[in-house]
Amino acid sequence: MTDSMTVADQIAAQLASYGVTHMYSQSLPSRLVLACEDIGIRQVVYRTENAGGAMADAYARISGRIGVVCAQNGPAATLLVPPMAEALKASVPMLALVQEVNRNQTDKNAFQDFDHHALFASCTKWVRTIRDVSRVRDYVRQAFVAATSGRPGPVALMLPADLLLEAAEIVENTVEQLGRWPLDRPAADPARVTEAAKLLASAKAPLVIAGGGVHGSRAADSLAQLQDFASLPVGTTMMGKGSVDERHPLSAGLMGNAMGDRATGRHTRPMLDEADVIFLIGSRTNQNGTDGWSLYPETAKIVHLDIDGQEVDRSYPALRLVGDVRSTLDLMISEIEKLDLSTRAVARPTVEAQIAAALEATRGDRARIIPTDASPIRPERVMADLDALIDEDTTVVADASYSSVWMNVFLTARAPGHRILAPRGLAGLGWGYPMALGAKLADDSKTVVAIVGDGGFGHCWTELETAVREGIAVTVVVLNNGALGFQKDAEHIKFGRHSGAVYFNDVDHCAIARACGCAATRVSDPAELTKALSDAIASKKPHLVEVITDPYAYPPLTMFDVALSKARAADPAFKGEVDG
Repeated sequence: MTDSMTVADQIAAQLASYGVTHMYSQSLPSRLVLACEDIGIRQVVYRTENAGGAMADAYARISGRIGVVCAQNGPAATLLVPPMAEALKASVPMLALVQEVNRNQTDKNAFQDFDHHALFASCTKWVRTIRDVSRVRDYVRQAFVAATSGRPGPVALMLPADLLLEAAEIVENTVEQLGRWPLDRPAADPARVTEAAKLLASAKAPLVIAGGGVHGSRAADSLAQLQDFASLPVGTTMMGKGSVDERHPLSAGLMGNAMGDRATGRHTRPMLDEADVIFLIGSRTNQNGTDGWSLYPETAKIVHLDIDGQEVDRSYPALRLVGDVRSTLDLMISEIEKLDLSTRAVARPTVEAQIAAALEATRGDRARIIPTDASPIRPERVMADLDALIDEDTTVVADASYSSVWMNVFLTARAPGHRILAPRGLAGLGWGYPMALGAKLADDSKTVVAIVGDGGFGHCWTELETAVREGIAVTVVVLNNGALGFQKDAEHIKFGRHSGAVYFNDVDHCAIARACGCAATRVSDPAELTKALSDAIASKKPHLVEVITDPYAYPPLTMFDVALSKARAADPAFKGEVDG
């Protein structure tokens, strides 16, 4: 750095001091991007702002550092709203640096001038515009603090183009640990933690439900310690998938709205029905995670731990543990170590046997489908072949809708903290593949596989070019059933028919990939699946595997179990497909 620099240089230096190494951008705000590149911050150039935001989101989830995305004012800024809304709901820290019109042009209908504060009000924790050089460092610091403290989330900082060109004084580049999250780790009230520990230790049938807050707090190891030491069975929500090793004898699998036929949850459901104490950790108690708020018995005592006090008691009266998940679990472990755990120790063999029987029953349910060599290919077969290829060093990312259900139900989390993630905060289509790119950039040592449907992938084909250009080695598995499967099946259940909007023309996704310079393989024979997946992953390059899948296959959502039961009762000859 020289004796004189611009505001853009000053911001770039401050970003670097907070540990920023990547920014997702398309060259705007231009002067800031140039300054960042000058000091070694990598600009990952997306094709659409929507995808860039999803990349920054997953980058933050995997790296533990804030995700930074940049955009032009006006239409480009509006495309950041969906991924920032996802980050807000999923508690992921992101910083959007958005170019603004010159300060003397505000409210004069300058090119692409827009009320960005109103735009971002619903999808951020905090939004500001820097208008004075003397406040630059203050506002950048405040943005990081807002994003990473308390309940993490997205923030937006508007940067007028003329401000970035102004001269700025050199300020000592003091390293401040603001780029990592959670920024602070306050533990819950010790008295309440002690009370919760006593409840769990003395409970006859306790059950832990781990949500996404376990991953956000990097608390999987602490949860695993509590699970084993206190002999507690642990289930997870979709966002909490990977909080515990699902091969552990006390891991009860996925619990929520995906507890239908072929899901482990179909057979572990009695554990919920019989629970006398339910410990919710980092959970929003949302509709899908509670199967429409129908899962937890009214007789159960609820203990709820979350960093956000407004989430505790939102849907269920609970013993409130408001604090960082990891700090509070560590405190709980120290408290529970002082207690008599004989009740839990005596119950453990029975609980382990119950879970083992549930897993065996699940294998029986799946045996009638997964070995099939039918074509089009069943998605369960795809997941089974993929599950045999992944390990704890494989990050799997799915799109919203059916893809995330297939992934969460049929893949196995192999270690505490194993990342199997999907955009489940707002759950928008099209974010799975760009999230996988962000996850790979966050930790290049991990193998990354994306699972997407053809409907969702249609939102983001263009990012194949990004993967090739940026050298991001992600294997994307496209489940091509020629339809918006969830939409079709849900409409049929609700209304007995579906609209004409659910079907697509045949699309050759491999041709699209190859046109972008990405290797691609199409699979219609199940016998070719394992080799195609294995070769793609082993290539360590961007690769697309398109699998022609059964359009009548649907995942084990409980809503389908109810609908199919009614259909079979009405017509004994009913074949069993949602679509009849």
